Amino acid sequence: MSTTHGPGLEREFAPGEVNLSNWQDPPWNTWGLSHTSEIVPTAVVSRLARSDDVAETSLACADDPTWVELAEATAARSLVVLHRGRTVGEWYGAGMCPTTRHTLMSVSKSLCGLVIGQLIGQGLLREDSVIGEIVPRLKKSAFGEATIRNALDMRVAVEYDETYHDPAAHVAQQDRVAGWRPRLPDDPADTYEFLTTLRASGPHGGPLQYCSATTDALAWVIEAVTGQRYHEALSTRLWSRLRTQDDAGITVDPGGFAFANGGFACTTRDLARVGQLLLDRGVVDGHQVVPEAFAADVLAGGDAVAAAGSHFQAVHEGGSYRSQWWVTGDDHGVVYGAGIHGQYLWVDPEAEVVVAKFGAHPEAVSAEALRQNAALMRWSVARHSR
Repeated sequence: MSTTHGPGLEREFAPGEVNLSNWQDPPWNTWGLSHTSEIVPTAVVSRLARSDDVAETSLACADDPTWVELAEATAARSLVVLHRGRTVGEWYGAGMCPTTRHTLMSVSKSLCGLVIGQLIGQGLLREDSVIGEIVPRLKKSAFGEATIRNALDMRVAVEYDETYHDPAAHVAQQDRVAGWRPRLPDDPADTYEFLTTLRASGPHGGPLQYCSATTDALAWVIEAVTGQRYHEALSTRLWSRLRTQDDAGITVDPGGFAFANGGFACTTRDLARVGQLLLDRGVVDGHQVVPEAFAADVLAGGDAVAAAGSHFQAVHEGGSYRSQWWVTGDDHGVVYGAGIHGQYLWVDPEAEVVVAKFGAHPEAVSAEALRQNAALMRWSVARHSR
């Protein structure tokens, strides 16, 4: 028997009980999200060389009843808090530990945004570059006339239904194509083909349309510009330059396309380093990994009018979306990456705090879950920045 734990619970699953059909669904996701590579083909995102920097770890708050209560209310699996780059708080639910790799879901999008920013800084891309001119196979798709900036800010108008748990939605078909669910006979062969089937629904550059496929179009751009597979570009251009302690992984489909919009997996400690990179305006150990101007632009936020009426603004009034990051517009200037079922990377510039969190919430997403997670993040910031 393999044993899995969620916050405050312990559950045993028989071998093979967690499988391709159910690993994202409760209660199996408490095991599936931290063992994705055992279910879905996964490529290594190498750190190349192990960091000599072993994070200072304080478990002083692991038994703080308020922190644990808030964590369990959000179905948290792990939490790591950095203050001014130093680990000041760390908590793991049952079945998790510092070396456990957990799938980021849509926090993966934020990493893709950073790589695009690096390519822009190097002059290999422009924000006004047209995607169809970079990737000819996408010319007739929804992305053919969209610019890099349109895609970064999720303002590509595309016929795409992102309704989770609806088997008829585009996002469900994309999951099947990516190898995340059992395939159906008429599904496209791989993500490359899937992206070419999507069609525009109107002019680009208008309202925010959160669409997972848009991030994968950006990943295809990265492949076209660098000549590398996306997982290789992530390794050489980002992951290996963050002084990460462990290799990461990303799921790949039958065509070798890495699932940029949600398939990345890493440890909680290493995820926090991504947030620290943004907090430090793209600098790691004195080296500019992501252009300062790009990082500052993310932190400054996007067009709040474009995000009007979104579920995000129901929780963060005046919030926006910029370069694959959510921007709260609050008095701390908080930005964050977020993934379904409770994945978070919270960056608070005012408090100089980063909070990385993995979760296995039974719901994919809801306004109430957003509120609960925001409360957990803000309490974590206040508790650990004293």
